Amino acid sequence: MDTADTFEAKRILIVDDDPDVHDLLTVALRDTGRYLECASDGVEGLKKFEGGRWDLVITDVIMPHMDGMELLARVHSLRPETPVVVMTVDSTAEKIVSAIRDNAFSWFRKPFAAQEVRDMVDSALAAPRLSNDIEIISASPRWLELRLRCDRDTVLRALQFVREMGPGLPEEERESVALAFREILFNAVEHGGGNDPNVYLTVTYTRADRALLFRVRDPGPGFSFAKLRHAAVSNPADSPAEHTINRDLMGMRPGGFGILLTRALVDELIYNEQGNEALLIKYLRQ
Repeated sequence: MDTADTFEAKRILIVDDDPDVHDLLTVALRDTGRYLECASDGVEGLKKFEGGRWDLVITDVIMPHMDGMELLARVHSLRPETPVVVMTVDSTAEKIVSAIRDNAFSWFRKPFAAQEVRDMVDSALAAPRLSNDIEIISASPRWLELRLRCDRDTVLRALQFVREMGPGLPEEERESVALAFREILFNAVEHGGGNDPNVYLTVTYTRADRALLFRVRDPGPGFSFAKLRHAAVSNPADSPAEHTINRDLMGMRPGGFGILLTRALVDELIYNEQGNEALLIKYLRQ
């Protein structure tokens, strides 16, 4: 097991009954300057957690003696500031909802890519999260509704939970829907919430029999498509890049393709009259 030599190194506890997962995570994280230690089940993991200082816990769900969901709850009750990431092949909507209720930092379906692990660990070990960054309004497996701070990191965490709850789609389509949802969420954070973590947006995921529905309501005053000179969706047919000139004049970063991209990735994109609430619909194949 690779470790870092300095006391200041961030300490990560990996709890999984599969030695191959220990090896995989060690390889993925060995060059990041973190101290890694492993446990083979929830009981051993809890004992190590109680006996040491840990900055992050990564746990499987299905383990002997104590499963990962119970370990998550125990860790949160002992040290609620410690982020816990759940990684499992047993990825069901019911378990994901339970993990959100127990304040899991994130949820990953196995198998996973090494870069995904590194990105997740970097995020979990970054500056401490604000309290109440993700609030639960409804936590049914078919109706998940969350209130999120207008902060990109918080939104990405919530998106990962919602992404894993999207059954009924082939993997490629699931990733496309997640990308569309992310674009609308980022628009809500940037334009509706002004990147202000003191205000909130509301996100709803609904699993109907024949469709997936994603709703985003931001705290802003809304917008009119006629006034979106900085967005690609407003380009005239004979000037497909006009929005880039407008963005430069307005001092905005490159982009402006969010709504246009979203429309291409889902079956329907509907805005309310005010323009501060969007509904994305993806129909399921029968």
